[in-house]
Amino acid sequence: MALIITDECINCDVCEPECPNGAISMGEEIYEIDPSKCTECVGHFDEPQCVVVCPVECIPLDPAHPDTRQQLLGKFFKLHPDKSPYLPDSDAAVAAKAPPVEGC
Repeated sequence: MALIITDECINCDVCEPECPNGAISMGEEIYEIDPSKCTECVGHFDEPQCVVVCPVECIPLDPAHPDTRQQLLGKFFKLHPDKSPYLPDSDAAVAAKAPPVEGC
């Protein structure tokens, strides 16, 4: 699943620079996450870095965007076609099943 920032956000600015995909930006009132860019840091880290740094714990999974680990890894390859993903052992099998990225 992609992540979402809830209205408990205090606009502390710590999440935006932590996102390796550029998925977090300032919305009208609070920060927002672009679900098409959110990989939950799959391919980069073991856990979502925005969640790690958020002081008010306002970044849950977004039930409107249910992505599997394989789909999140597919997004990583689409966003970073020239980068090798960081894959913990549990994701190595997922990477083997990731769909090919269009245009590669």
